Amino acid sequence: MKFNDVKKLSQVDRTKKVLELQNELIKIRGQVETGTTPKSPGQISATKRDIARILTANRQDELAKTKK
Repeated sequence: MKFNDVKKLSQVDRTKKVLELQNELIKIRGQVETGTTPKSPGQISATKRDIARILTANRQDELAKTKK
């Protein structure tokens, strides 16, 4: 997910997406702990990066509102 795509989402959609990605991250980590391989080796870091992008967009919007 690219940052421009994240910025286009509404606040509610971002919150839903973060929860969805966090649940996915839990599943992936569980797979690693049980010895099952995830779909790709970089899936954990990609999921973490997507979560960070969404949280960054939320923070930028929050700071923009306080400056006005």
